[in-house]
Amino acid sequence: MDIISEFKKIVGEANVLTEASDKAGYLEEWTQRFHGKALAVVRPASTGEVSAVLKLCNDNSISVVPQSGNTDLVGGSVPDDSGRSIVLSLTRMNKVENIDPINDTMLVEAGVILQRAQEAARDAGRLFPLSFAAQGTACLGGCLATNAGGTAVLRYGNTRELVLGLEVVLADGTIINMLRGLRKDNTGYDLKHLFLASEGTLGVITRAVVKLFPIPQAVYVSFIGVENPHKAAELLARLKSETGSAVTGFELMMSKCVERVAREIPAVHVSVDVSAAPWWCLVELSYPREPETNPFEAFLEKAFSDGLVADAVIANSVKENRAIWSIRESIPSADAHVGNNLHNDVSIQISEIADFVDETLARLYAKYEWLDPSVYGHLGDGNLHFNIGSIPYQLAFENEEGIREIVYERVAAHNGSISAEHGIGRLKRAHFLRLKNSDELAVMVAIKKALDPKGIMNPGILLPDEAWQNQVSAG
Repeated sequence: MDIISEFKKIVGEANVLTEASDKAGYLEEWTQRFHGKALAVVRPASTGEVSAVLKLCNDNSISVVPQSGNTDLVGGSVPDDSGRSIVLSLTRMNKVENIDPINDTMLVEAGVILQRAQEAARDAGRLFPLSFAAQGTACLGGCLATNAGGTAVLRYGNTRELVLGLEVVLADGTIINMLRGLRKDNTGYDLKHLFLASEGTLGVITRAVVKLFPIPQAVYVSFIGVENPHKAAELLARLKSETGSAVTGFELMMSKCVERVAREIPAVHVSVDVSAAPWWCLVELSYPREPETNPFEAFLEKAFSDGLVADAVIANSVKENRAIWSIRESIPSADAHVGNNLHNDVSIQISEIADFVDETLARLYAKYEWLDPSVYGHLGDGNLHFNIGSIPYQLAFENEEGIREIVYERVAAHNGSISAEHGIGRLKRAHFLRLKNSDELAVMVAIKKALDPKGIMNPGILLPDEAWQNQVSAG
């Protein structure tokens, strides 16, 4: 059988890419650390075509790597270097199919770019709150497959909490339709949660029903300097007590992250004296209607008098709100300007984050005095990007295992997670398998074998090798 010809019969000749130059962009992820090879890149345009492609692959023991925006940071969306996989690109499945403003739901295909979904919701007078720096290129399918977080998790939850229904295609081509826009449904197992954060190892997510919300009518942003993460955590607790659910975002970042943005990306306006504090918090409050006064004014006045805050600026317009947010959103790009760094996407209980930061930095500096850390993230939900760079940047990568061992040992000591929102992929698999509870792993492997007995779905990702032990190599 000419397998390439069979793929072309399903999706059309133009949508099966076999030339090296055509495949290149699909075989390398954003950080450029992981590169792979593929028999072909296959681009279906419908769930039916996805089903037919998967059935063909399953029948012929060809492994499948699902991919949408390819903004992955852990090597989970590109194939290995065996050349025996196909990349299943969902970028042609890019429709916002329906918006129900009464039920506050939106039906989208997996290849919809996140920013497009946000805009469609806003055009309908609603908010789709999932938001992060790569939203202009990341697609919903990848967000679902990794349970992406972002900057508004504190108020609205991560991707898992925004999903009401899914459509999934299993390895053998079976289509599972769970596209119900229900907030209550206790008719047995809630199967959609098996596929959220599964990193494409159990099937292909093709469509989703997601939650929408009213658009806030008043949004306030402040950039607040603090002495240390302990003060930041105390500030967060006080803010939640005084404003309740109005806290939409609470981001923490080292001053050197802000300095790097100001230096490397001059187009971003940094409106504070960065040297006034070693750590900075970006705080956003949102309300359904305009309060009588800016809520930050009285809050910060007391915070200053209590010694919680070293410096602060309050945005006075939508434009100034965006300018402050652009500082936070530009940190990854600024880091990339000076050379890549080791990404550590960790989750710690909010009450323990400050101790984790102190302990981990102390241990790292004791062993690697040349480190240039870039620590920032979503303090409001306990997720930090504990990224480690160096000057020159190659030093960090030459000492990668030792650095990660220190970081992950501290994560384990605080009963945290080594993946808060980016996934496991190839990058973290060895550490994940070492740190994860063996009973949990056994259940995961059992689920994998039940849904994908030939092991064709995204091999080498997330799970131990035994999850693919029945796979037959394609010739």
